[in-house]
Amino acid sequence: MPSVRANGLTLEYESLGDPAHPAIVLIMGLGMQLVGWPEEFCRTLAARGYRVVRFDNRDCGLSSRVPGRRWQNPLLLLAAARLGLPVRAPYTLEDMARDTVGLMDALGIGNAHLVGVSMGGMIAQMVTARFPERVLSLTSMLSSSGRPHPMPPKPEALRMFMHRPRRSAGREAIIDHIVELFSVIGSPGYPTDRREMRSRISGWVARAYDPRATVRQLLAVVVTGDRRPLLNTITVPTLVIHGADDPLVPLEEGRDTARNVRGATLLVIDGMGHDLPNALLPRLVDAIDRHCQGRPQSVVTA
Repeated sequence: MPSVRANGLTLEYESLGDPAHPAIVLIMGLGMQLVGWPEEFCRTLAARGYRVVRFDNRDCGLSSRVPGRRWQNPLLLLAAARLGLPVRAPYTLEDMARDTVGLMDALGIGNAHLVGVSMGGMIAQMVTARFPERVLSLTSMLSSSGRPHPMPPKPEALRMFMHRPRRSAGREAIIDHIVELFSVIGSPGYPTDRREMRSRISGWVARAYDPRATVRQLLAVVVTGDRRPLLNTITVPTLVIHGADDPLVPLEEGRDTARNVRGATLLVIDGMGHDLPNALLPRLVDAIDRHCQGRPQSVVTA
């Protein structure tokens, strides 16, 4: 896959579809590589008449690593933030938003439809608020507003998410853990076959695995904090998609995000957790395509 220089970093990316078509820029979540966007999802959007760009965020996949401090316990970081104690980070979500704009600049994309999932939704929100002239529409999926006292994840989901094996763990142990993580946070109404899941995750780990870098991304989320004042400034068409059964970022966080964006539409999907299961891809593509075209859809409005 090719790479570009953007915001002082090297970002790995992939572009599908005709470059002359309207662009959809896909922004992935915490610790997730561009290959976390299902191939079928990307190709179907491209077939609908879009230039689809997916990329590795900084500190992920094959993009640049940003130097940081020694290993820090994620649970202690979150606890310190909740107590109002100072937490230092090598960068913020604002920096990651500028990465996205820098990628668009390097690829000659003047404006685009932004689609972000989880942390990627947060980054997409930041781009939309800070660079509204670059955004045609915003789709924030399985994400939140950064409000100070969010609805907590389910205990098992939080435990699995925070206790990740280090790079020094054996490859099979790392894959075992990530498979179990997605089994816990995945969609109960649309379960993924474990053999298929293991094959997919094995490819992710073979491509890149860097838990220290993931903690730096988590720090960026923590120090950026409450984004509601920025969300209140967003005026571009906004679609918020959330799983009714998301155990990691509960549905109320999606509702809160939609309430804080003027005119936002909220699509709640029963049986969906904190993943992008194959069975839901056609529905997600349809919803995003209709949103990008400005066509009405039957959804729950916040």
